Amino acid sequence: MDSRLPDFRSLSPAQRLEHIAEKANLDTEELDLLSRAGALPLDTANGMVENVLATFELPYAVAGYFQINGQDVLVPMVVEEPSVVAAASYMAKIARQGGGFQTSSTGPIMRAQIQILGISDPFGARLAILQHRDEIIEQANSRDRVLIGLGGGCKDIEVHVFPDTSRGAMVVAHLLVDVRDAMGANTVNTMAEAVAGRIEQITGGRVRLRILSNLADLRLSRARVQIPAKALASAHYPGKDVVEGIVDACEFAIIDPYRAATHNKGIMNGIDPVVVATGNDWRAVEAGAHAYACRQGRYTSLSNWEIAANGDLVGTMEMPMPVGLVGGATKTHPLARLSLKILGVDSAQALGEIMVAVGLAQNMGALRALATEGIQRGHMTLHARNIALTAGAQGDEIAQIAAQLVAARDVRTDLAQELLQALRTGTTQTH
Repeated sequence: MDSRLPDFRSLSPAQRLEHIAEKANLDTEELDLLSRAGALPLDTANGMVENVLATFELPYAVAGYFQINGQDVLVPMVVEEPSVVAAASYMAKIARQGGGFQTSSTGPIMRAQIQILGISDPFGARLAILQHRDEIIEQANSRDRVLIGLGGGCKDIEVHVFPDTSRGAMVVAHLLVDVRDAMGANTVNTMAEAVAGRIEQITGGRVRLRILSNLADLRLSRARVQIPAKALASAHYPGKDVVEGIVDACEFAIIDPYRAATHNKGIMNGIDPVVVATGNDWRAVEAGAHAYACRQGRYTSLSNWEIAANGDLVGTMEMPMPVGLVGGATKTHPLARLSLKILGVDSAQALGEIMVAVGLAQNMGALRALATEGIQRGHMTLHARNIALTAGAQGDEIAQIAAQLVAARDVRTDLAQELLQALRTGTTQTH
C-alpha cells in the first residue's frame, strides 16, 4: 500500500473516502459504514456504557504519508482540534526523505498491584511472598487458560515495601502479566483478585486494593526518526536553523515542567486520536504517559531531539503504550474494527509503535512551527474554518470566509459574520 495522499485536502469528503477505500481494500459494507452518520448503533452503545441517550460524533480523518519500518501506513485519527491531522501528515511526508520512522517495543507486560496492610514485619512479608512466587504465579494463571495458551500470563512478581506510611507499614505485590494483544485491565484485575486470599495467608496481613497500574513502564513502545536538515528548510528558514530551533525548543521542555506540559500535550495530540479511532482507552494512555514523564522525580519531555554528526535532525521517544486489539470497544465499535483494518496491524505491539510514531511526528510539527513562524500561523489557518462554520458559512463560503479571516490576521466569529453577510449581499467589507 502507498500511504502518500497528494492533493488530498482539495478533494471532497466523498472523494477522499473513495480514495482510502481503494487503498485500504475496503468492501462495500465497510465503505457504507464510513459514509453514513451514526456508524455506532444505539443498541450497541447501550450495551457499552450506562444511561445511554444517544451517540456523539467527532471528525474521523486519515493521516497519510507515514512510513514505519519500511512499510507505508494509513493512520485513522478521531479528533476535533484543527491542524492535528495536517501537521502529522506533513511531518510524515518530510520524514520519508530520511526513510520514515523506525520503531520497536517491549513485550506487552502489565502490572497488577495488591496492597497489603496490618503487617509488623514488612520486609519479612516481602521475602515470604517471594518464597511462594511459583505458587502465586500458578494460582494467578489458573484464571485465564486461554491467555496461557497464547503464550501470555503472569510471568513474575515484584514486591515493594513502604515501611512508614500514615497508615502504617505497607507492602505492595506486583503481578507482572503478559497480556498479549489485550489492553489487559480485566485480565490483571482478575488475577489480583484470585491471589489476594493466599497472599493474606502468607503474610498475615490484610489485602485492600487489587487493581492494575496504568503506569505500564514494562510495556514500552519506541520510535526514532532521522531527517536531513535540507528537508526541513522553508522559504524563510535554512534547514540548519530549523534543526537548531527544534533542538532548542526540546531542551526547553526537558528542563522546564511548565513547557513540558504543553510539549507533551502536543505529543498526545497525535497519539490520542489514533487511540480513540481504534476504540482503546485514551485515559489510560494519557495517565501512563504523564506518569512516565516524571519517573525520575521531575516532570519532563517525553521526546528527545538531537543533532547527528552529519547535521541531521534525530528524534526519539519511548513511552508506555497499553493498547489492545481485543476486548472492550476495540471489538464492539464498528469503526474501531475498521480502523484496525485500515492500519493493517496484527498485534497490539505493532499498534502501539504506530501510535508513538504519530506522536513523534506531531511533536516535530509543533516544534518546527514554534521554531520558525510561530504556532499560530498554521493553526489559525485551520481554526478559521471552524470560525467560518460557527458564523453560519456553508459550502464554498467556508473556504472564502476562512481565507479572508487569515488574510486579516483576525480570526473572530463576529468578523466572520460580517464577512459572510458582505459575501451574501455582494457588498465590500473593509477592515
